[in-house]
Amino acid sequence: MQYLENILGAIGNTPLVKLNKVVEEVPALVLSKVEFMNPGNSIKDRMALKMVEDAEKRGDIKPGGTFIECTSGNTGMGIAIAAAVKGYKCIFTTSDKQSQEKIDILRAVGAEVHVCPTNVAPDDPRSYYSVAERLSKEIPNSYWCNQYDNPSNTQAHYESTGPEIWEQTDGKITHFIVGVGTGGTISGTAKYLKEKNPNIKVWGVDTYGSVFKKYHETGIFDEKEIYSYITEGIGEDILPKNVDFSLIDHFEKVTDKDGAIMTRRLAKEEGLFLGYSCGSAVAGLIQMKEHLTKDDVVVIVFHDHGSRYVGKVFNDEWMKKNDFM
Repeated sequence: MQYLENILGAIGNTPLVKLNKVVEEVPALVLSKVEFMNPGNSIKDRMALKMVEDAEKRGDIKPGGTFIECTSGNTGMGIAIAAAVKGYKCIFTTSDKQSQEKIDILRAVGAEVHVCPTNVAPDDPRSYYSVAERLSKEIPNSYWCNQYDNPSNTQAHYESTGPEIWEQTDGKITHFIVGVGTGGTISGTAKYLKEKNPNIKVWGVDTYGSVFKKYHETGIFDEKEIYSYITEGIGEDILPKNVDFSLIDHFEKVTDKDGAIMTRRLAKEEGLFLGYSCGSAVAGLIQMKEHLTKDDVVVIVFHDHGSRYVGKVFNDEWMKKNDFM
């Protein structure tokens, strides 16, 4: 009989799927790594399990303890799945710009969720970073994963995502494209791929309102770059330790509108029901198409599933309200 001992065994080994209609103007072969096929419907399952298991190995948490995390939703889901299997409790903080679906899903898997304001500085005591840190100090036998600075995040992708892509493309990958948030996916995967072939180009997709692109190009952390944006899951108003800028060849900014429109196109034209940042990644690719040739093999990461965004990107009224339609 073929079966898994528990749902954690289903994490990883996601397929590559060729994109067709939405990339007709791109000369290269474009392959998508469809990470919504993980059990928590996102790529964050990989690093969530790694953070949990590494904390266990170090003795940072004891049986029956509580995992705490500041999350836009997907990392929390991955931690919650691991916690459910292993017998831990979870408390998550998130920002009020996240979709209601994400908050409801976290509560559905048994987590306690604290919704914090978006438009405050990261060090403000009300921010979702600060609240998570405070709770970890107040609650006995708890562990704050802190995905932004936790090296287990990057290591998970070095150990799994990178090797999978290299093997699936038979080493023919020339470009790797991914939306950047905590930096773990791009840094861990890029480290592995560039060790195999240093000529592989790594492009990070950023959003307007985020500090990444300017910091990468100038070394200046410009607070004037920071303002509220709608896209979920990519961009930051901090510099997470997991972002290894030396491994990234270029950052491409994508507007909220272009990301949203492409997300809907992917569903209607490719049958891929995806999250908001997936559309942003494809929009970024198209903006960079003049740098590609017919001999290139591009792998683009699709982080998560469209079910997280039914009330937003896939809702006509929400799209009209934001002048996206």
